Amino acid sequence: MEQGMISKVSGPLVVAEGLTNAKMYDLVRVGKERLMGEVIELRGKTASIQVYEETIGLGPGDPVYATGEALSVELGPGLLESIYDGVQRPLDVIRDKVGDFIARGVEAPGLDREKKWDFKPVAKVGDKVSTGDILGTVQETTIIEHKVMVPPDVEGELKEIYSGEFTVEEPIAILEKDGKKHEITMLQKWPVRCGRPYKKKTPPSVPLLSGQRVIDTFFPVAKGGTACVPGPFGSGKTVIQHQLAKWANAEIIIFIGCGERGNEMTDVLMEFPKLKDPYSGDPLMRRTVLIANTSNMPVAAREASVYTGITIGEYFRDMGYSVALQADSTSRWAEALREISGRLEEMPGEEGYPAYLGSRAAAFYERAGRTICLGKDEREGSLTVVGAVSPPGGDLSEPVTQNTLRIVKVFWGLEDQLAYQRHFPAINWLQSYSLYMNETEEYWTKEVDPEFKKLRADAMAILQREAELKEIVRLVGVEALSTNERILMETARSIREDFLQQNAFHEVDTFSSLKKQFLMLKTIMRFHDTALEAIEKGINIKDILDAPIREKISRAKFIKEEEIEKLEDLLKDISSQFKASRMGGE
Repeated sequence: MEQGMISKVSGPLVVAEGLTNAKMYDLVRVGKERLMGEVIELRGKTASIQVYEETIGLGPGDPVYATGEALSVELGPGLLESIYDGVQRPLDVIRDKVGDFIARGVEAPGLDREKKWDFKPVAKVGDKVSTGDILGTVQETTIIEHKVMVPPDVEGELKEIYSGEFTVEEPIAILEKDGKKHEITMLQKWPVRCGRPYKKKTPPSVPLLSGQRVIDTFFPVAKGGTACVPGPFGSGKTVIQHQLAKWANAEIIIFIGCGERGNEMTDVLMEFPKLKDPYSGDPLMRRTVLIANTSNMPVAAREASVYTGITIGEYFRDMGYSVALQADSTSRWAEALREISGRLEEMPGEEGYPAYLGSRAAAFYERAGRTICLGKDEREGSLTVVGAVSPPGGDLSEPVTQNTLRIVKVFWGLEDQLAYQRHFPAINWLQSYSLYMNETEEYWTKEVDPEFKKLRADAMAILQREAELKEIVRLVGVEALSTNERILMETARSIREDFLQQNAFHEVDTFSSLKKQFLMLKTIMRFHDTALEAIEKGINIKDILDAPIREKISRAKFIKEEEIEKLEDLLKDISSQFKASRMGGE
């Protein structure tokens, strides 16, 4: 093991001399406590290293040890239900070792080396296998079956394959190629800064359903897609990501707390183990991996945490699962880049961020996708990435937001004014957009109703027209509007309050199926159309607006999924309501 010597320490940045064989992004051990670090710059005979732990006490002359390996994550059975720090050290194991606070230099493998897993082979002796082929399965949790695959860049004829209980380091199969034998274990290692290989990417066309009406109906994200949630402090970014993690119809959830406040991450760590998976009834943690890197943890580890998370996500994608990754927040990751860049004395870009901020953000989000995985069975997997952005003062023109919006195809723009009005999710329907609408339209048409596209377009047109009329109302009052325009304003209010507004903490309203979303919106639009017809027949607008049916429409969001036929009955009731004699109808 090559040894160098520290010549300079600047916060998390350490400059070392004597590492003549070091390469970019090599993992090194720094100081007598062997702190974990990574080479991020080579200049002549000196290497700049970002250290993933506190550097207090380090000084010139302390040793630096090269490992010759890249910063990698361990992949295999045992990932699910785990809570890691930014460099994949299991926090529960560290707590058992050193207590509630992470001590410097503490080491813990990402996967348990002692636990035995029941491996069931699906391949047989004599099979010719290559990268991505499934050798067998392990029932990792009650929900998820872990597929043990041939590691990348390995192929050959299967000479032996075993059945029974094994640790992740024990061989479960032996391959032979050109007379050389290769032992396969359930443990794989993969460098975090390199995307895992796949056969090909396919266009995202199936929506990632979240049960959130404003998202699924108006601004959907596709499985394998990318989305951005920018918003100022208190606008509900974290709650939206929690809702996605709880309710998304992805099979695997990766949640990265990247530089967020400790109390927010504590809420996640306390809440997630208690949550029930809505699709299986088992605890949600059984299909979840949490990565916790709070704002008081070393800044360099924050930079690594998003790569750790997305590499784990790619591994489950390669098994053929749909994975939803939540990164909260990429602004803190960008701030870590800025701090390290400043200590490297690089030329700053806009607002002090490094000039390569855009390319780093693109490299992260581009690892999302819907892919045909390597292997004979050509299974399909997807990795969806949703990144929260915390622009200072809610300024969406700042560099992190702008660089993110150049890459992602869904923008859920949060607005603090909506949050102050208690309108949640506080997604501004006039600013937000989704470029997956056309791709997911076929799914809506087949799975829900062909009428959806027109219904959605009509509802959005009403919301846009409301925004125009609001200025007139503000200046001269609602009496200046025509009768039809007053009906439109009431319909827009109903769309906002009865459809877009959703209570994340209400047992029924927290989640809406696509069928329920469609029927709710159809009910509101049916009332609008019927009201306009009633106006033409001479019915008084006050009678229309005071109709008892309106209260039923406003309470439709609280109808349970198993009683969804009540919404269909409500649709029938709307037309008959206007024929009541007290309204002067026929």
